Amino acid sequence: MTKTPQIVDSHCHLDFPDFDGEHDALVERAAEAGVARMVTICTRLRLVPQVQALAEKYPSVFFAAGTHPMSAASEPLVKLEELLKLAEHPKLVGIGETGLDYHYTAESADIQQQSLRIHIEAARQTGLPLIIHARAADDDMARILTDEYQNGPYSCVMHCFSSSAELARAALNLGFYLSMSGIAAFPKSQDLRDIFASAPIDRILVETDSPYLAPPPHRGKRNEPAYTAFTARVGAEVFGLDYAEFATRTTANFDRLFSKAAAYSAAA
Repeated sequence: MTKTPQIVDSHCHLDFPDFDGEHDALVERAAEAGVARMVTICTRLRLVPQVQALAEKYPSVFFAAGTHPMSAASEPLVKLEELLKLAEHPKLVGIGETGLDYHYTAESADIQQQSLRIHIEAARQTGLPLIIHARAADDDMARILTDEYQNGPYSCVMHCFSSSAELARAALNLGFYLSMSGIAAFPKSQDLRDIFASAPIDRILVETDSPYLAPPPHRGKRNEPAYTAFTARVGAEVFGLDYAEFATRTTANFDRLFSKAAAYSAAA
C-alpha cells in the first residue's frame, strides 16, 4: 500500500468556534489526508491559554501567537516581553500573526505599524519566524519589512499570500517565504499562481487558514487542515512537480523555517 505523502498545514485557527467539539476528528481527518503537522495561530494574546492547550493535547499541533492587525486597535498593545515569555513554550514555534490590513481597518494604520514592529523585534530576538498578514497595504508592508531587516535579520512567512508581484519580490529578496492558501486554487487566481510559479520552490509553504478559504472542491464551505492536500495538489501543478515531490519540498521548507517545530518533532 502506497503511503500518503506527508505535508504540513502551516497556518490554521483550530481554536475558532467553527471547530468546537470536533478537534479529535479534525486531527484524525488531517492525518488521513497526509497532514502530519499543523500550526494553529492565536490572534489575540488573551486567547493564548486555549490555543496552547490544543498544542499540548495533540502531538501534531504546534502554535504561534500575536495580535492580528485587525485587532491591533481593540486589543492592548502587545509587549515585547509578553512575546518573549510565550516563546519559552516548547511548542510555540512562530510570532504572529501580525502585519497590516488596510482593507477593513485602515483607520488603525498607525497602531498596526507599531504592533508590527514589536512583533518583528520578538522574531529577531527569539529566532522564530514572523507570520505576516498583508492586505491592501503592500507599499507600507514592503517598506517596514525591509527597513526592519536592515536593523537586524529575522525570518518570515507571508501567510496566505495573495498580494502583488512587487510585494512577493520584496519578501523573496529578504529571504522570506510565501505560503499558498486555498485562494491559489481558485479558478480565477491564475495571476496569483503565476506569482508563485516565479518564486523559488524552496521558499514555498502551504496552509489552509481554516476555517476560511476552502479550496475546490470545498469552496464556500468550512475549511479544515485536511484540505491542505487540495491546495498542495494545485501547488504541485504550478511548479511542474508530482504531488509527492511537492509535498517533500514544502515539508522541508517548513522544517527549515519553523526549525523549532522540526527539532521538537525529531526529538519526540
